[in-house]
Amino acid sequence: MNQFVVDASVAVKWYLPEEHGDCAARLCRSGTVLEAPDLLYSEIGNALWKRVRRRELTRDEAGEIVEALSLMPIEVYPSRLLAAAALQIACEMDLTVYDGLYIATAMLTGACLVTADRRVYRTAREAAPLKDQVLWVEDVPQ
Repeated sequence: MNQFVVDASVAVKWYLPEEHGDCAARLCRSGTVLEAPDLLYSEIGNALWKRVRRRELTRDEAGEIVEALSLMPIEVYPSRLLAAAALQIACEMDLTVYDGLYIATAMLTGACLVTADRRVYRTAREAAPLKDQVLWVEDVPQ
């Protein structure tokens, strides 16, 4: 069984044409357990809102993506339970608390964090306890 924490930089690629979308799609196959903090939905919503503002998506299209994401089999962890750890991670790694929530979820579950955010990837790879627990989106197993 493959177990992965996905951040918004990866999950958005399931629905929008972006670089490495094919790699992100490999996470959606049978037998893969997906996990994320509940922040995922807000971050995806915000990314969609930006695209609606730029007229790259219609409101209806953005709504359909939100609906599709809500149906994905993702084990969701409440941010309120991860907030203290996320703050500590953010302070120690000089990342946002938002990024810290994804890292905290990976640390809690023992899953590998998959990201397409270069700063998160580089920073987490340098952190001793995490270096083997973070994966660049292109490196998702075939």
